[in-house]
Amino acid sequence: MIDVPILRAGRAYTSKELLELRDYATGQPVARVSMANPGLISRDLLADATHGGAWHALQDLKVADIMAMLVDAARHFMQSSLPVGSGTQSPQEFVDTQCSTTGLPKSLCRQNMAKIESAMLNMASILDGLTGGLDLGVLDVGYGLRDGHMVSYAPKARRFGAVLPANSPGVHALWLPAFALKMPLALKPGQREPWTPLRILESLRAAGYPQAAFGFYPSGHDGAGVILRKCGAAMMFGSGQSVRAWIGDSRIEIHGPGYSKVLLAPDKAEGWRDYLDLIVTSVSSNGGRSCINASSVRTVAHGRELAVALAERLAKIVPRSRDDANALLSAFADASAARAIDAAIERGLAAGGAEDVTAQFRGPNRLVEFEGGSYLLPTVIYCDDAQNPLANQEYMFPFVSVLNVPADNLIESLGPSLVVTALTDDPRLERDLMSRHTIGRLNLGPVPTSVLQWDQPHEGNIFDHLYQQRAFQREKHLELRA
Repeated sequence: MIDVPILRAGRAYTSKELLELRDYATGQPVARVSMANPGLISRDLLADATHGGAWHALQDLKVADIMAMLVDAARHFMQSSLPVGSGTQSPQEFVDTQCSTTGLPKSLCRQNMAKIESAMLNMASILDGLTGGLDLGVLDVGYGLRDGHMVSYAPKARRFGAVLPANSPGVHALWLPAFALKMPLALKPGQREPWTPLRILESLRAAGYPQAAFGFYPSGHDGAGVILRKCGAAMMFGSGQSVRAWIGDSRIEIHGPGYSKVLLAPDKAEGWRDYLDLIVTSVSSNGGRSCINASSVRTVAHGRELAVALAERLAKIVPRSRDDANALLSAFADASAARAIDAAIERGLAAGGAEDVTAQFRGPNRLVEFEGGSYLLPTVIYCDDAQNPLANQEYMFPFVSVLNVPADNLIESLGPSLVVTALTDDPRLERDLMSRHTIGRLNLGPVPTSVLQWDQPHEGNIFDHLYQQRAFQREKHLELRA
């Protein structure tokens, strides 16, 4: 049994309230997680705001030194046995434990580890993209030169809060730049996946990062609310329902459902077969669990043919043993969630105007049991009614709708989309897509929706979220020191 602590300014703390995590398939206990109550979190955040210990510990560091720490932290993250409570956890034990509590096969656990390692190793390039090439030495002294002009940036917050997910560990790379930007953190991990954020913190500690900056608070929704309200800036991952109350709060960067899409324009629709591999990858990579997985394909023609061909390909993805290197599907750690999704899809089909074309290849059962785990098999819905609820839906497994859309309504039909891969060579259509602020990331050409460049944020910019430029003047002949 593993004991997962709260970290208060980097110091382990055991709570009387414990959450037991069990193996998704066997039901055997895996870990006891100390739960932070709202009062404890509030006291810690208030004490730090009053005394600023974590903040001052980071301001004494130079950004260049933090970059070096992140490179060292990447090595520890991938190779070292790191503390978890009173014990340690090797990389293999990390993978085994993460798999057992989340349902991700070990192959996907390792893939997501590699994503985080890449973000650590490439932090200089990431921040170069996020800041538009700013010399980050400016943050060390508060001001500097940019293209021959004086600039100054002021922090918007003294602590950055993050309410984290449990579905896709790779997204933890999105808040990693906060460390390089000298920002203390208060993290609320996903209930079943405390492992990744805790391992990131311990790898940074091993690399020499000041532990006073580490706030790690496993908690319920009430604890998450304290972090979102009391940190000057925050990031939140969650379902549409859980993030709805915080939409419009400029202090909080929301990462909700993505509704990512692939678009086949009139000049490419006839050649849809050429893009089938791209669509399969967009729908199924990372087990279909990410907000950047395509949840819909919009085309002006051949929609049904495309849907059937896509269903035939995706139906070959089946549950495999957790140790199988070819495993692509994740089990649902909460079997009731899988049953609820399956029931919602059936209600959408019963409403008319939608057909599950995958059934002809996989059989009638979408929800299956395998080696003790509950799985939802890949599902392709062909919609001839754009108003059917399944036409604009996103689920945490390989699920995609395919719609025929009139050419003159193709762009309007997209709606808010985290990622759009647009297959077209039409300059007018490209210009129209470029003008849409409702598209978070636009891929022009055959780039899967699931392919990311860390220096091109697809949802918000953490540098702009944490710092604002201000007018600044110094004596004309003052020598600037880096």
